[in-house]
Amino acid sequence: MAKRSGGLRFQPSGGEKKPQIPTGKKQRLSIQRLANDGRGIAFLDNRTWFVEGALPEEEVEVRVLNARSQIVEARTERVLVASAQRRTEPCPHARVCGGCNLQHLSAADQLELKQRSLAEQLSRVASIEPQQWAAPLSGPEFGYRRRARLAVRWDSKARRLDVGFRASASQEIVAIRECPVLVQPLQTLLPALLAVLHALDRPPAIGHLELFSGTAEAVLVRHTAALAPDDLQRLTAFALEQSVQLWLQGEGAPQPLDPAYRLGYRLPAWDLELAWRPGDFVQVNAPMNEAMVAQALEWLAPEEGERVLDLFCGLGNFSLPLARKGAQIVAIEGVGEMVERACTNAEQNGLHGAHFYQADLSKPLIDAQWAKDGFAAVLLDPPRDGALEIVRQMTTLGARRVVYVSCNPATLARDAAELIGQGYQLKRAGVLDMFPQTAHVEAMALFERPA
Repeated sequence: MAKRSGGLRFQPSGGEKKPQIPTGKKQRLSIQRLANDGRGIAFLDNRTWFVEGALPEEEVEVRVLNARSQIVEARTERVLVASAQRRTEPCPHARVCGGCNLQHLSAADQLELKQRSLAEQLSRVASIEPQQWAAPLSGPEFGYRRRARLAVRWDSKARRLDVGFRASASQEIVAIRECPVLVQPLQTLLPALLAVLHALDRPPAIGHLELFSGTAEAVLVRHTAALAPDDLQRLTAFALEQSVQLWLQGEGAPQPLDPAYRLGYRLPAWDLELAWRPGDFVQVNAPMNEAMVAQALEWLAPEEGERVLDLFCGLGNFSLPLARKGAQIVAIEGVGEMVERACTNAEQNGLHGAHFYQADLSKPLIDAQWAKDGFAAVLLDPPRDGALEIVRQMTTLGARRVVYVSCNPATLARDAAELIGQGYQLKRAGVLDMFPQTAHVEAMALFERPA
């Protein structure tokens, strides 16, 4: 008798198992439509392909980045038949850099994609549509980014320092020569910064760099080992020559080379200047930030002396303009250092109607002393994971009007469903094009509860 195999073999319920598609494989595809993240979608052999850099109605040759089950992720290698929507990317690094994934699409088409993404999330997750769609808020296509992080890596084999941004779907660094989405002062600074970095004696000590532009320009050098004295001297000379602030960060918080350094940004429409430090959160797009604040104040429509609650308030980006309008502001932030700086910003701008507190915004708020008298309106600007615990408490806070500023339509839609369940109505919603040339969607929504 023949010896039987000790293993059992099962036929998959769906039929024969498909062979795995290897990473790096090239494939020709016909693109059907765009996903909400800006990738082209194609269908082949009962698999769905998500293709970076492809547009509907295009024939493209792609290279596989990752494949699992029925999903394949790929990158466009060649456009064989181009869409009428396609444009030549203004940046020479666009097709490999992971920073901008929509430069091949016009500004108008980018906005349409973002508007559709928001509408689909609200419909699919919450089964709602606003009573009124607000026109998208948009600003300059390029030259808008006042803050950026540059990756740095020392290639010991090639004896080369790479400085740039991460490649798309990779940890590789795309060494850049220019970046047209940076504001002009940072674009001007970039060549001199690259030159001094390539002249360092001990480049492996550099972890990453951050660039800032506001009331002054600044460069933060994150170092993982002590800088060599000659390298510190080179960086100091660079800062003096370029009239920029040099900040250094080792184990602790960022520290200015000169204690007299002051960084900040202005909100001219409200005659405000807000101080901040590297590491603090600020919106990277100054014109869009100002337009966003103006729209939030218009939608919230605070009356003189009205109590308004600002959640996730940061440095006071919304709080201080609201206070300037005469509202009585209670502003809450989870990070203690940000609360301290927000208090200082209120004081330095002569605003005594804004009061800042630190609190864990994942916990109930109604027992807090500052919440006892309730609020006429609430503004919230949460991180990407949204504010579900907060919106569950909304009726207990007494708010009739809620303005929700979101950087993630999916969590906005989830939280909107909760607000609708509490009796609020979605009056208005619209996208904020804070990050042109990317598929990142920011949005604003106004909820009202009938009296």
